[in-house]
Amino acid sequence: MQQSTDQLLGAYRQMKTIREFEERLHKEIMTGEIAGFTHLYSGQEAVAVGVCEHLDDKDLIVSTHRGHGHCIAKGCDVKAMMAEIFGRSTGLGKGKGGSMHIADFDKGMLGANGIVGAGGPLAVGAALSAKLDGEGRVAVSFGGDGSVNQGAVLEAMNMAVVIDAPAIFVIENNGYSEHTGADYAVGSKDIAKRSEAFGMKAIKADGCDYFAVYDAMAELLDHARAGKGPCTAEFITTRFFGHFEGDPQNYRAKDEVKRHRQEMCALKNFRARVAEEKLLDEGQLNAIDNEVLALIDEAVDEARAAPQPSADEITTDVYISYA
Repeated sequence: MQQSTDQLLGAYRQMKTIREFEERLHKEIMTGEIAGFTHLYSGQEAVAVGVCEHLDDKDLIVSTHRGHGHCIAKGCDVKAMMAEIFGRSTGLGKGKGGSMHIADFDKGMLGANGIVGAGGPLAVGAALSAKLDGEGRVAVSFGGDGSVNQGAVLEAMNMAVVIDAPAIFVIENNGYSEHTGADYAVGSKDIAKRSEAFGMKAIKADGCDYFAVYDAMAELLDHARAGKGPCTAEFITTRFFGHFEGDPQNYRAKDEVKRHRQEMCALKNFRARVAEEKLLDEGQLNAIDNEVLALIDEAVDEARAAPQPSADEITTDVYISYA
């Protein structure tokens, strides 16, 4: 699918922002200023951006424990995200959610989630709401290869087919469910085919190629928005860091990450493609690189300077009051 120069520059900016956000967090976590577990998204940028470039604020997404990339791609404020991760009151969740619970309903980002596979049922509920209002919206559930072995996800896929909901299950197969290889844990060896068995449309594509993700998502969105029911995309990708920060990754082959950074880097692939086809100028991309690095520096500085939540807010935002 043809994209304009502005669209391509915007997509690159989003991928670069995700990469630098995560690379900086990898360093900041070592200072001890960030509480709780953090799961970095580096390596999977093409999936989040290739999917979300098609969506607007009315479309809904549900994320995972590895959710920073999805948040940025859906338009969440980068500085407010960094403040949230630092536990500051200026964060998107007022500093009380942290890395695994970032949400912004105004952007259609229903939240990251620390429970593996929890996004599937939530997305089907959101998709049912979208179907009932008849405005052509969709709901997207992001999940890893480990999530599709959770019964809740399989039930959600079946339910989505039964009620003909405009739900799209995006499976980011990065090769590992925590520390267990997908080749071992996925009995069928093919997540897309298994999803297809529920009676829905399914596609498998290269999750390290922004253009492949973008085109696959365009096809699935046409299907879902036309009222033809749910669908699944399995994107083959990788993660450059461990399951969580501090994971020694002893389960990975020697030099595997080094090799993947060379051969499966979404940003390198993007730059090579646009250069080969003369779609963008290298100077434009370099300028974006510098702007993104400046933004991340500002986000960290502002997060550090921001106040922590006050003690009298400990019971706020816990329950919804319908009164």
